[in-house]
Amino acid sequence: MDKMNNKEYQKYAEQKIPKPTYFKNIINAFLVGGTICLIGQIIRNILFRFELGEESVASATAIILVFIGSFLTGIGVYDTIGKIGGAGAAIPITGFANSIVAPAMEYKREGLIFGVAAKMFTIAGPVLVYGIGSSVVVGILYLMFTAGR
Repeated sequence: MDKMNNKEYQKYAEQKIPKPTYFKNIINAFLVGGTICLIGQIIRNILFRFELGEESVASATAIILVFIGSFLTGIGVYDTIGKIGGAGAAIPITGFANSIVAPAMEYKREGLIFGVAAKMFTIAGPVLVYGIGSSVVVGILYLMFTAGR
């Protein structure tokens, strides 16, 4: 059997590697992310009918979307949505809920304390820590530079 040189192997490998489907991935991300945002807007419009204030509607919409994302992750549906939508499913607030619940679901066999509770914030924890930490730093800088005005 003949041995391939590096160039022949590279050419052979390029023929066997599946071509990326960038356009399809972009369209799927747009459609899934847009659908999630559309659902959020529908929830928001429904909540406005109860004559709640802007802040109450915004908070309730976020809470409902986090619940939906968590629920769909818990029953295994959000993984399928994520596979189809990619970044379109990961970026909205439902993706954040998924990133909190998914690690916990993997460790539910280990119990509520050492499994679910211990692993719940493995992915989202650093986001929360750095988000809160940076907001404290920005708040201190804001106070320092605007206190004398």
